This record gives sequence, structure tokens and C-alpha cells, in this order.
Amino acid sequence: MKQLSRILPLLLAAALLTGCSKGGDTSAAEQQSAISTTEAASEAVTDKAAEVAPPVEAIPEGHAYAEFTSGMPEGWECADGWTNGSMFNVTWRRRNVTFNDGRMQLIIDNDLTPSADIPYAGGEFRSREFYGHGRYEVRMKPIKNDGVVSSFFTYTGPTDNNPWDEIDIEFLGKDTTIVQFNYFTNSQGGHEHIHELGFDATEDFHTYAFEWYEDKIIWYVDGAEVYRATENLPVTESKIMMNAWCGEGVDGWLNAFNDANVPLTAEYEWVRFTPFE
Repeated sequence: MKQLSRILPLLLAAALLTGCSKGGDTSAAEQQSAISTTEAASEAVTDKAAEVAPPVEAIPEGHAYAEFTSGMPEGWECADGWTNGSMFNVTWRRRNVTFNDGRMQLIIDNDLTPSADIPYAGGEFRSREFYGHGRYEVRMKPIKNDGVVSSFFTYTGPTDNNPWDEIDIEFLGKDTTIVQFNYFTNSQGGHEHIHELGFDATEDFHTYAFEWYEDKIIWYVDGAEVYRATENLPVTESKIMMNAWCGEGVDGWLNAFNDANVPLTAEYEWVRFTPFE
């Protein structure tokens, strides 16, 4: 599981309601031109605490936080005008990252300017900075639809002049009563784990997290540990990322994409990274 301005001055009053950069939507022409602190403390997190958004003020150095009540947060960006290719059957468009009602929406829809035989557009949002060992948290609601992935993950790779390292929380739209955890170390994956949630993740917002240590990764749902991995772990500082996309050629994993209900929307309330001391 990669930038971004304005139309008519009269739309400035609505600028925080749509669009990735400062809130404005983009035209077809613009599309074409684009291109805790300790483990013990974490285990003590309660369900109630996990639901509370972090404070906005005075983010300490080395930490990261994004909330969306004022639109595009400082220090973050979205992908625009290119595609990952392979199984990703979308082109990333900045218009597919919007902000409404204090939340961010990542949207899958029919691309206004399809290229390279890719008919759909998707949304991807990421940090500008790289982060290492610590606790990564998101409060989100994924998409329910065959053929779709809604995600929260860390990633770095050759485009950053780094090896491919990644840690994933992925929701498969074909069954949103489960969540898939995975990671890659120097491009080596194969660490998928399916966790039964006991609820439908699309019915309400929940807090999902992982803690990345030198010797383990621990995943959490609403403050409770649900899985850990200890073998061949990622080592490279990475960007914090979220995206929503539909797949091609991976029907055995995602089911065939059903586009009858597009646009499809994943929603995010906030994102936080807390480094270990």
C-alpha cells in the first residue's frame, strides 16, 4: 500500500468542505496537469480513552497528528495524477480526498479523465515526514463493497530511495466484520493475518492501532491487543498513509469490483503517531 488550489473566488467560503489541498475540488484539466510511549502504558488504554480525539494544540516534536475539522491539516498531503499500477485499478486524484463534517473522506468513483485503461479514481492521504518506532492510531470507518480496500498503514520504498518496508491495517470491502494485518520487510511480505472484529466496521467509527517496536509489532482494536508479530520486522522509517482503492486481477482476495454503487467513501476522524521514548 502518492499535491495539490482554487477555482472561483466565490467558492472560498466553502473551501474547507471539499478537496485535498486547501479544500477546493479540481477540474478535469487540473487532474490531467497534476502530476505508548511504553508497551505497558498502551495495554492500559481503555475503550473509552480510545474513542477520544487527541488534543490539537502543541503537538510535540517527533509526534504527528491530523484531525479534519479545519480541512487539510498542515504537514500532510494527498496523491494526485498517477497510479500504482498492478492490482490498483485507480488513478489517485486530489479531488477524491475531501473534508466534510469534521472528517476526511477517501472516495472511489469513475475517473473524469481516465488514462492507461484505468477507469476509476481513488483517494490517498499521507504524511510528508517519516516516522519510526512508536504507536500509530486511526479512528475510521471503511467501505463495504466487493473489490475494495480501505486502509491505514506505514510505507516507504524505492520512490523514497529506501527499501520497501510497510505495516498495514486493511479492510476488505467484501467482509467488513474482519480486518487484515500485514507487513513487508525489504519487499518481503506474506505475513497476512485476519482478525475477526465481532462487529461490522462500517456501522460506526472505531479506533485501530499498531505499535512498532524493534522486536515486535502489536495491533489493537479499540485499545485491546488483538495480534502481534515478531519475525523479520521492518526497520526503515516510513510515511503514515491512508487510501481507498478498487482492485483488478485479485478477485480471489477482494472479490470482483462491483461499481454499481460508486461513489464509495471511507471516512476518517483523526490520525495520531506517538514515538516511544
